[in-house]
Amino acid sequence: MRNVHIDYPSADLSYQRASLIARDTACDNQMADPTIIAWHRSSSQDVSPSFAGGNPDNWWAKYGEGNGGRLEVSIGDEYQFMLMDTRAYERLGSFPLRNLKDEAGIEYLCLIPMLDDTGRPRRDACSPLDDWLADQF
Repeated sequence: MRNVHIDYPSADLSYQRASLIARDTACDNQMADPTIIAWHRSSSQDVSPSFAGGNPDNWWAKYGEGNGGRLEVSIGDEYQFMLMDTRAYERLGSFPLRNLKDEAGIEYLCLIPMLDDTGRPRRDACSPLDDWLADQF
């Protein structure tokens, strides 16, 4: 496991900017196709993936290292990322998924070919969006 720290003096750092810095850093460290598999934000204790009962300070790192993470990048004191190189993995290509909301505002992840003409979430085509299903926007 390699660890790289990037000094970032500004406290105004978004997840989007921090994740780009982490990916660029991974490329600079010989990762051809870096992918973030886990991350942590110190100030808010946001963590991905989340796990009920998991300690937000270290769960992300344990998950990342145990699932192929080979580079940890910390950016300032705010963000920590675990990355892996996915160049050897088979590409899926276009995947026919779409996010939809029902009348109650509940979000779903749906298989596009299984939607009816109305485009509304159907029980057999959709799964409720939760911590285990990712947005497909």
